[in-house]
Amino acid sequence: MEYVLENARLKVTVSSHGAEPVSVVYKDSGRECLWQADKSVWGRHAPILFPYTGKLPDGKMVVDGKEYPGGQHGFARDMEHALVSQEPDKLVLELASSPETLERFPFPFLLRSTFTLEENTLRHTLTVENPGQGTLQFGLGYHPAFVCPFDGDHDTEDYEFRFEQMESPLVIDARPKGLLSGKCYYLGTNLDTIPLTDRLFDNDSFCFTNLKSATLGIYEKGSDRSVVCSIAPFPYTLIWSALSQKIHFVCIEPWHSLPGVEGGTSEWSAQAAAARLAPGEEFSTTLAITFNG
Repeated sequence: MEYVLENARLKVTVSSHGAEPVSVVYKDSGRECLWQADKSVWGRHAPILFPYTGKLPDGKMVVDGKEYPGGQHGFARDMEHALVSQEPDKLVLELASSPETLERFPFPFLLRSTFTLEENTLRHTLTVENPGQGTLQFGLGYHPAFVCPFDGDHDTEDYEFRFEQMESPLVIDARPKGLLSGKCYYLGTNLDTIPLTDRLFDNDSFCFTNLKSATLGIYEKGSDRSVVCSIAPFPYTLIWSALSQKIHFVCIEPWHSLPGVEGGTSEWSAQAAAARLAPGEEFSTTLAITFNG
């Protein structure tokens, strides 16, 4: 099922499958801002990552001596989320643990997505609750993909990532297998922009830590058009695009956790977590995305 939020500026469509935004359209021009999931390039729009981000060591987690298979980025993005409420500018969806999820993640949970649209900003709040009797440990992240170039009149080099302030982005390396290598390096020092090129992501994503900026966005040079994400609440922010001859989209991905460690243990208790919740506790975080132009 698809649900629509709209105001005078934007029309936002959210699918109950994965609680995933699938379209953000400017009302005046009809221009689409979200990547439209062309499977020949990358078949998703803006998935949520739960109960972990990235990959697990050996593709599995071990809990109390039992192995559970785990694909990349968890399973919430591939499941149907139930409608809780809908208003013209607000939508709430939920995913609750079930016999199906317990076969892959042996912990009770409730994952709530609250979408609110205010002028040209879409806010997506993720809330995780622990309804169980034991500790709930989980990872959590966002993975929105934005059409880039914004239109057919511009090319890749017309765009750049911009930090809200000067940065020396420290990259946590996860090459070549998507697991932490134990290495870190600086992408650059004392910079506030990263030029976009078709070769920028030839070696996959960049996972930044140590950022001070409140926002990171993709900007069209020489114009007022941009897509800007709030990143201040997040310890990690990634940028990525699918390997291709030409850039078709860019992702700005704020995460609260990290992938597993290459050659490391698969014990779930040893994995980087967004939070560990006692029974009855909850954790909440919000990604705000502002669409300009």
